[in-house]
Amino acid sequence: MNSSPWSEIDWSEIGQALQDTLTMLGLSTLFTVLIGLPLGIWLFLSSKGQLLQNRIVYLILSFVVNVLRSVPFIILMIVVIPLTKVIVQTSIGVRGSIPPLVIAAAPFFARLVETSLREVDRGVIEAAQAMGASNGQIIWRVLLPESRPGLIAGITITTVTLVSYTAMSGTIGGGGLGDLAIRYGYMRFETEVMIVTVVLLLILVQVLQMAGDRLVRHFSRR
Repeated sequence: MNSSPWSEIDWSEIGQALQDTLTMLGLSTLFTVLIGLPLGIWLFLSSKGQLLQNRIVYLILSFVVNVLRSVPFIILMIVVIPLTKVIVQTSIGVRGSIPPLVIAAAPFFARLVETSLREVDRGVIEAAQAMGASNGQIIWRVLLPESRPGLIAGITITTVTLVSYTAMSGTIGGGGLGDLAIRYGYMRFETEVMIVTVVLLLILVQVLQMAGDRLVRHFSRR
């Protein structure tokens, strides 16, 4: 009697791939927020009519953000390989995937931050200025608290996008579930492995989206 193809799946390897994906996702999300948040704030503040209005600075930042956002991720990974090697001394594996993930996601998140800040009531900002608040105080005590639901939604969208990016990083040996799906599911025609990796990615996206939506509802004013 033939054994089930599911029994031949190396679940320990799938577990390791899931762990690698979570590591890539966690670290890339962290660095994306650390870079994208100040970049988005700077974009907003330097735009027309804002606290630090500067047309040249805004145009330069906007151009850089638009260029990085427009390059398909799979191409970006290849283009930044030399930079990735300089930063982490390798271009493959979990460590080699993080720099291109951050470079791709940070500009995307910065735009979401800028959009969220634009939704803050202008009157609240003017009231803070009238009370003598400094630019730093306005940023930390007005803009960020007022835009918190939008920022959380932006982080959620960015994290979900990063899940698909981590899967694509498998095409150049990035590790994780994407790499496993390509090596076994595609190259070796092991459909069962492909199904398992897809289901795990779907569950991960669903969990992230539900958690993000719940946080947005919690911080939204009703």
